[in-house]
Amino acid sequence: MRRKRILSAVLVLAAGLLAGGPPALAAGPTPEATLAAESYTWKNARIDGGGFVPGIVFNRKEKNLAYARTDIGGAYRWQESGKTWTPLLDSVGWADWGHTGVVSLASDAVDPNKVYAAVGTYTNSWDPGNGAVLRSGDRGASWQKTDLPFKLGGNMPGRGMGERLAVDPNRNSVLYLGAPSGKGLWRSTDSGVTWSQVSNFPNVGTYVQDPSDTSGYASDNQGIVWVTFDESTGTSGTATKTIYVGVADKDNAVYRSTDAGATWSRLAGQPTGYLAHKGVLDTVNGYLYIAYSDKGGPYDGGKGRLMRYATATGTWTDISPVAEADTYYGFSGLTVDRQKPGTVMATAYSSWWPDTQIFRSTDSGGTWTKAWDYTSYPNRANRFTMDVSSSPWLTWGANPSPPEQAPKLGWMTEALEIDPFNSARMMYGTGATVYGTENLTNWDSGGQFTVKPMVQGLEETAVNDLASPPTGAPLLSALGDVGGFRHTDLTKVPSMMFTSPNFTTTTSLDFAETSPNTVVRVGDLDSGPHVAFSTDNGANWFAGTDPSGVSGGGTVAAAADGSRFVWSPAGTGVQYTTGFGTSWQASSGIPSGAIVESDRVAPKTFYGFKSGKFYVSSDGGATFTASSATGLPSGDSVRFKALPGTKGDVWLAGGASDGAYGLWHSTDSGATFTKLSGVEQADTIGFGKAATGASYQTLYTSAKIAGVRGIFRSTDKGVTWTRINDDAHQWGWTGAAITGDPRVYGRVYVSTNGRGVIYGDTSDPSGGGSGGGDGGGGTDPTPTGACAVTYTITNQWSGGFQADVKLANTGTSAWSGWSLNWSFPNGQTVSQLWNADYTQSGTAVTAKNVTWNANVAAGASVSFGFTGSWTGSNGKPTAFKLGDQSCTVV
Repeated sequence: MRRKRILSAVLVLAAGLLAGGPPALAAGPTPEATLAAESYTWKNARIDGGGFVPGIVFNRKEKNLAYARTDIGGAYRWQESGKTWTPLLDSVGWADWGHTGVVSLASDAVDPNKVYAAVGTYTNSWDPGNGAVLRSGDRGASWQKTDLPFKLGGNMPGRGMGERLAVDPNRNSVLYLGAPSGKGLWRSTDSGVTWSQVSNFPNVGTYVQDPSDTSGYASDNQGIVWVTFDESTGTSGTATKTIYVGVADKDNAVYRSTDAGATWSRLAGQPTGYLAHKGVLDTVNGYLYIAYSDKGGPYDGGKGRLMRYATATGTWTDISPVAEADTYYGFSGLTVDRQKPGTVMATAYSSWWPDTQIFRSTDSGGTWTKAWDYTSYPNRANRFTMDVSSSPWLTWGANPSPPEQAPKLGWMTEALEIDPFNSARMMYGTGATVYGTENLTNWDSGGQFTVKPMVQGLEETAVNDLASPPTGAPLLSALGDVGGFRHTDLTKVPSMMFTSPNFTTTTSLDFAETSPNTVVRVGDLDSGPHVAFSTDNGANWFAGTDPSGVSGGGTVAAAADGSRFVWSPAGTGVQYTTGFGTSWQASSGIPSGAIVESDRVAPKTFYGFKSGKFYVSSDGGATFTASSATGLPSGDSVRFKALPGTKGDVWLAGGASDGAYGLWHSTDSGATFTKLSGVEQADTIGFGKAATGASYQTLYTSAKIAGVRGIFRSTDKGVTWTRINDDAHQWGWTGAAITGDPRVYGRVYVSTNGRGVIYGDTSDPSGGGSGGGDGGGGTDPTPTGACAVTYTITNQWSGGFQADVKLANTGTSAWSGWSLNWSFPNGQTVSQLWNADYTQSGTAVTAKNVTWNANVAAGASVSFGFTGSWTGSNGKPTAFKLGDQSCTVV
């Protein structure tokens, strides 16, 4: 399911990063750029999941401390209080977008505050950067990074194997990392600060999924795939002696060291013909369990076996729950109940039809039971019940015939973990969500256990397009893998994705500007139509008819009044239709593969772009004429939109760093364009409600302005720009789509490549506190009027916490600088603070504006956050002063 998303999404991304362009046009006035004086609040439009979760890691020392890794959407920490996940890698910036792919996680069992992440999305050319190991001393609230001299593959074949990163449970300054691409085994002896290759490790791996793949995606050596320590062979403070390592080599899959990594040897007697996906050790009974598959996963798998290795005697026992001849899947998910070590569970990870299978043994693999069995085929008896009421779209709107059921237990089930402190709780990852149960032990007593999504807060969709109509639902989305959603409430999970038809990936959507109940979407589907229409604002859909030759979605545009549509699908040339696509005709004058959009006022005016040329049609898409405008980006990494309410007002963003790159504006339907010289790079453009008193709609872009990459807003037609995100909220690559909300000033919807749809709301909903200016800062403020402070502890753990501080100007005059003082009641210490400068002396803390947030208008506010440490208790400060003036504590 996710292969389409991987290939289509990343090729677009690679084109955006690498494509060239011609010299730029003569420039218009240079815009001024500042950062927001008011603060923005960032949230996800809730979908809950939507992507593959290949790894779940529980800390073995502290109860309720768990992490999840995703292949393109970062890492998350479990919050037991709300049963939710907290994202940990939103600070990954544009240049390091590949670091949102997490190939492995390791939680320190000696010091639970420490967590490590091995990051990097692709080992081939799609990701231009090398991998890195991130280390955190505050559970992922902040990170330090060590760059590696090779790439990592968080979204490569084999990513469900692992964990490749491991911390020595006796000497936690020692870590190991298994590398792909023939780079071998690596070790750190200083808590992940520096790394060196274990030169005497004898095997760098041999297995590749498809040697003939010239892209390098399926032809990469999957390398070293897991590291497992036998903690019983060490004592606290000394390195563990016995270490097992899994290698992607069907004939030599497992190696062992018994001298803390000084020497290594192939484990004698091991089976051959398989890859060892997981190696889980039960030190109480002295068993190493290994899940084998004949393929690397996560999609493929045929034959498989489960093996048990007795660490004391070297005896191998085949404990497979079914005969090898009866497997049509590999084994991968593997876990041991740490409270009852004889209890072992495993998954048939690639059993797509009729469902995945989960196996359970309470006698160390001697006998097994299944999550479901056939009674009389095709009827099934389940040991579980499914409750997806919190994420009802997980049924996919399906009405399957037995033995299939909806919803399914899942697919791509390579992550499976029993809570080490709670035998009744288990979590497992699928290609779409995290499922879990909290009454797992009912399995053994003959009752049914309940499986529910345990995924709230974990958002992992790749966003291709966004639309916010002036009426109806505030948000329509085009997504990879799960198609897309109609959000009537951003805080709630929609009941269903777009159906009738269900595209595997929606590539483009549009609505009729003056008739927004008319909506069109196009996308990819293995068999069936590639275009669909709605006449009720996206609530219900019906399929259109494909013209001959269509192989994929491409881009689509709806006429302003909904009377006609222009479609540029993959596989054939640009097409147009009147009505709802029962028949299509070829457009002339425009090349195949052009990006198409509509004028938002003139129903028969459509626009296109391809390879540096802008095209215009004034007859409903029948014929296009190339504009004489030159200097536009030569590549196809371009996104453009026409402004609602004004005929012929077009904004175009895109380009590449080795050619024309930036933002252009046309007021004559693309006959001429003016480049905004102060916008160094821009990849998206969108429009939202105008600020109070403004004569032009608000512009939003993902761009580089004044040397800074970010999400920017302009309320004055691009003369000045305000960065509205901050370094803690960057979300990697945000270049696919952006749109403001036409009904809510300041609200912006941002696409990500794996963190779902992010939306931001300003703390100054009138727009009075925004705009240009030099920023001030660096001087002591002399504020007049009142102030108010909201101090919120957003996260707390043993010895550490994270807090947000909101400082509001409740007076009548603007501040040109500010300095906030408080004292901690329990001796807390700030360890890292962002969006302000700070000093601390004893318990007294002073937080002072930085240049970009010095100006705070009357009625506006500014926010900053920090992480800190505490002992004993963590009380909130009870008094705050702005200079010498006391603030109200909210």
